[in-house]
Amino acid sequence: MTRAWLNRPEGGNAFALRLIMGIGLGLGRGIARLVLLPITVYFLIRRGPERRASREFLAQVLGRPPTLLEIARHFHTFAGVTLDRVFLLAGRLHLFDIRVQGLEELHRALDGGQGVLLLGAHVGSFDALRVLSLERPDVEVRVVLDVGHSPVLSSILENLNPKMAASIINPRQGSVAVVLEIGAALERGAVVTMLADRSRPGNEDVSVTFLGRQAEIPLSPWQIASVLRVPVVLCVGLFRGGNRYDLHFEVLEEKLDIARDQRKALLGRAAQNFAARLEHYVRLAPYNWFNFYDFWKADR
Repeated sequence: MTRAWLNRPEGGNAFALRLIMGIGLGLGRGIARLVLLPITVYFLIRRGPERRASREFLAQVLGRPPTLLEIARHFHTFAGVTLDRVFLLAGRLHLFDIRVQGLEELHRALDGGQGVLLLGAHVGSFDALRVLSLERPDVEVRVVLDVGHSPVLSSILENLNPKMAASIINPRQGSVAVVLEIGAALERGAVVTMLADRSRPGNEDVSVTFLGRQAEIPLSPWQIASVLRVPVVLCVGLFRGGNRYDLHFEVLEEKLDIARDQRKALLGRAAQNFAARLEHYVRLAPYNWFNFYDFWKADR
């Protein structure tokens, strides 16, 4: 049931997305952000499922029913972070005030001489971690990304950064092929990044508590980490207003070395720890949550 996100249409159309990219790169981020206002109004009026999902999430995290203005702020934040992807992937990091916390934890994991599984979620900007390319240009980065879900946006962003496009591991190629490709990259000492908060058809899920309710998230990141015995690091890039992003790195697991008879319980515990830390960051910046579907549908 939590796979409903796969059935939601891409936000906007090819013309609108390319227009805002052209405005942004041609006239600058400040002018482009003015276009976000009609985009916000569009989502409020035309995208009923997303509006309801925003209301449900904000009610859960705020502890009260949200106002229409708060829902609009939620959509506006999403639109702004999507716009900023253009600049981040185009290498214009100088436009942003990116404040990094916990980078020493990632360095420690990398200096262990093995690959690192870097997990994120649809919270804030995962693209803000491109600052890593400045801090550790020696490290290969591979990106697990579903390019088929948002083909227009993926095409635009890949054109902006061909190097990133070449690094993509597409999860739609099949679970066995994906695991083999991830394993090969980690064995080379690469950082493999993936978003770990949305379930996919055919993959095993695990139930976790998130904001006081049960939700399903994919178990595969933890299965991969336990088989390959690599460190797992959480990365969250929170938009804090203006041009500021706070990029947090946090080691979740030094090494998942699990006996067979403990496998199910310990993998579930690792997934729950991820959900708990994700909840921590969502409470810090609730408008950065970008899962605009019924995230808790499985608990009904």
